[in-house]
Amino acid sequence: MTPVPATGTYDEDNVFAKILRGEIPSTKIYEDEWAYAFPDLNPQAPTHILVIPKGKYISWADFSSRASDSEIAGFIRAVGNVARSAGLEEPGYRLLANAGQDAHQMVPHLHVHIFGGRALGPMLAGGASG
Repeated sequence: MTPVPATGTYDEDNVFAKILRGEIPSTKIYEDEWAYAFPDLNPQAPTHILVIPKGKYISWADFSSRASDSEIAGFIRAVGNVARSAGLEEPGYRLLANAGQDAHQMVPHLHVHIFGGRALGPMLAGGASG
């Protein structure tokens, strides 16, 4: 799979759009008016959940510039609700939202990865911390 640009025209045939339309099955972890969450099929940690907005947004930049205030608030609250419901508050978890080719975004629909269930190490190769 080739990484996608963070901007452009929304692809109605991307895998997450198909999941939202019910064309591809998924295991629902959370759903509300603004977001849908499900386990990643290729988990990179014991807990690896994807949270996607129900709106048609390619990346965080696209979402933050075009989404309504209520969509933004609802989506951010959904990410927090999913992390809490998964029992990840202590000892902690990581959020990741790739945007564009350099970040290796593979699906052109905004999605946030929630990783937890073990010590995750430094954020980036080379020991960057944050």
